Amino acid sequence: MNMHHRFETARASVGREPTIRKMLSDLVLACQQIEADIATEEQRAGIYDRSNPRYPILARSLHERHDNLKGTIATLEMRVTERSQHRLVTGAA
Repeated sequence: MNMHHRFETARASVGREPTIRKMLSDLVLACQQIEADIATEEQRAGIYDRSNPRYPILARSLHERHDNLKGTIATLEMRVTERSQHRLVTGAA
């Protein structure tokens, strides 16, 4: 059971926020690139309906990757929001 996060100092917590924000920025850019790659692959194949059996395998896998990244982004955004709210409530810098 990993509980070290409960014992981190306010300074360590604040120091992570810029890193998390940078990660978020990078992940958003990756999602945008994947969206462009999906559009390119759909255009190349001429098939835009994911339920079509002939829908490109590459586009399917890119959609899965995109969905996973969106989940990661949501989790990181929630973490940043929780930390910001915690600092407001506790008055920590």
